[in-house]
Amino acid sequence: MPRIVVEVMPKPEILDPQGKAVNGALPRLGFSGITGVRQGKRFELTVEGPVTEEVLADVRRAAETVLSNPVIEDVVRVEVEESAA
Repeated sequence: MPRIVVEVMPKPEILDPQGKAVNGALPRLGFSGITGVRQGKRFELTVEGPVTEEVLADVRRAAETVLSNPVIEDVVRVEVEESAA
């Protein structure tokens, strides 16, 4: 069955305490050169049948109204994931 990946990130002007905490921990754990971290969400939706433009439009609508909070988050990607088989 096809899978559609939806990625959601906080809007740039929104504080990201989780990203800030990870960014602070990385140097203490020996990882250098990383200057910023933002944490988002990834959804994997499995759909029946072929992924048509209509199916993608429905998923985009769901992403903008249910999977994200449009006040503080942006949907940054809605894409069909290629099958590993």
